[in-house]
Amino acid sequence: MELKPGLSALVTGGASGIGKALVLALASKGIFITIIDFSDKGQEVASLAGNQVSKFHSELGFPPVMFIKTDVTNTNELSAAFKKHVETYGGLDICINNAGIANPVPFNKDDTDGSKSWRLAVNVNFIAVIDCTRLATQTMQQAKKPGVIINVGSASGLYPMYADPIYSASKGGVVMFTRSLALYKRQGIRINVLCPEFVQTDLSSKMDPKFIDLIGGFMPMEMVVKGAFELISDETKAGSCLWISKRRGLEYWPTPAEEAKYRVRPLTSRRKSSFKSPLSIQIPQSIEKIVVHTLNHDFRSATSVVRAPLRFPLKPDHVLLKVIYAGVNASDVNFSSGRYFSGDIKDIESRLPFDAGFEGVGIIAAVGNSVKNLKPGTPAAIMTFGSYAEFTMVPSKHILPVARPDPEVVAMLTSGLTASIALEKAAQMESGKVVLVTAAAGGTGQFAVQLAKLAGNKVVATCGGKEKAKLLKDLGVDRVIDYKEENIKTVLKAEFPKGVDIVYESVGGEMFDLCLNALANYGRLVVIGMVSQYQGEQGWRPRNYTGLCEKILNKSQTVAGFFLVQYAHLWQQHLDKLFHLYSSGKLKIAVDPKPFLGINAVADAVDYLHSGKSVGKVIVCIDPSFSQQLAKL
Repeated sequence: MELKPGLSALVTGGASGIGKALVLALASKGIFITIIDFSDKGQEVASLAGNQVSKFHSELGFPPVMFIKTDVTNTNELSAAFKKHVETYGGLDICINNAGIANPVPFNKDDTDGSKSWRLAVNVNFIAVIDCTRLATQTMQQAKKPGVIINVGSASGLYPMYADPIYSASKGGVVMFTRSLALYKRQGIRINVLCPEFVQTDLSSKMDPKFIDLIGGFMPMEMVVKGAFELISDETKAGSCLWISKRRGLEYWPTPAEEAKYRVRPLTSRRKSSFKSPLSIQIPQSIEKIVVHTLNHDFRSATSVVRAPLRFPLKPDHVLLKVIYAGVNASDVNFSSGRYFSGDIKDIESRLPFDAGFEGVGIIAAVGNSVKNLKPGTPAAIMTFGSYAEFTMVPSKHILPVARPDPEVVAMLTSGLTASIALEKAAQMESGKVVLVTAAAGGTGQFAVQLAKLAGNKVVATCGGKEKAKLLKDLGVDRVIDYKEENIKTVLKAEFPKGVDIVYESVGGEMFDLCLNALANYGRLVVIGMVSQYQGEQGWRPRNYTGLCEKILNKSQTVAGFFLVQYAHLWQQHLDKLFHLYSSGKLKIAVDPKPFLGINAVADAVDYLHSGKSVGKVIVCIDPSFSQQLAKL
């Protein structure tokens, strides 16, 4: 739903705290509002909000904002307030059920019937939310117009709040009640729940300051407003729970991986149902693939295209995947030089020849006898050696189900997963920080800048060239530094004198030194690669970083390495997350437009990536004719 003048909203608990902030934010959009609250402060808020709304409308014959003093635990008073709203504004577009109170006395020490303590807290925080949701849905159904309902829960409804178990239990009820209403979307009514952590309000002021400090302090009210507006505007959200914290920013709970644990129909199966593969895949007797025959950092010299037989029958636990698209990575040259194998040079050479390619997407062509959860025709991804091939056989445990075998999905694999997992685990990214991403217009950088922005951070990105700078600006980067036009060190020192909090670093060499010197106190620098050191006459050469220990000790900084293969247990979870962000329009994926068609184009694609000319993810279409068939589906 687009927030625009002329809509109407009803907000309970709108006289103070989060409710007041939401009222004023809605008023700034020219939306008519009814404030429901038991406090007379609601009249003052109505006056402030009314002045804002009046700027959008002239000569109104009714008040732009109303305050109706109401006890939300009284059904008759609530019904009258809803009726008055509809009579005044002609309908109801948005309902925000925000009223809430804390339990004033520990329930186990309460000798009363609880009518003024724990029972009242449950009635206000939970029962009244049910009542208001009931009235709002009835009102919207009668008007036969789409509407949005937001129930304000709390992060304490997601995890225990030991200081007030009654409050925590009531908010937990709000969360599960709301999530159970997802199917109302079929009637045009989207009902979602907002679960913020602690904001500076009258209610939170009673919390132990030590606990507030422990979780990083109060978060800005703007984050709560941003979350509420997202739930209103995003038409895909129904029965969704948006958790907002200063530590982690905005994130939906539960994660796809957690949700899959209790769903009767897993999320992946629903995604796959929308894709219909071609009727049949012809399985050849032999295939073309790329193998490394000589250890060399020059990928073209190290590899060759060979024809090899497909050996049948399949092993019982294996899957045959027809590869349609394969991803190109800077580290392909490290693989061709044997850098990722342990042992001395003789041990590594004994492996020759070995298959090349880290990642690809395609369609399952056949499965072994013991494979029960995968079927031919299923789109899937792999992140194992051997993706530079027309077909590849892999153990079924290495298959990652995907929605479609498209180029954008390839980009989500090594590049997207590296950014998503590294920022969460190695960078421990929160919100409200300054995040610097180097080589940001590349395959993984484009994901890092967007995920950092979605988490509520200020993002600085480096790149080389106007085309790359334009891409980054389009992706929402706050400050793009084109090193061909500006000096990175000078810009960082002048515009970020206190330093940056997180660095997502993939260049290495002098860039690493520069980033370390620009890191703030307590900052975290995550090394996900060092592309500047991969090429050269001698290939990848280790580099000594003089004074590294002294620098990080002096500022309590952390330098962390990240290697994706060590986080395989998180791949499917984060792949689901990335696909959800992409399909909902929150994540853009840039695929380099230069076409590379067929197995014989792989070496050209690797050279192109290392030329520094690529913008976005470089991808090889292994089977152009088959990809054309897919494009029609």
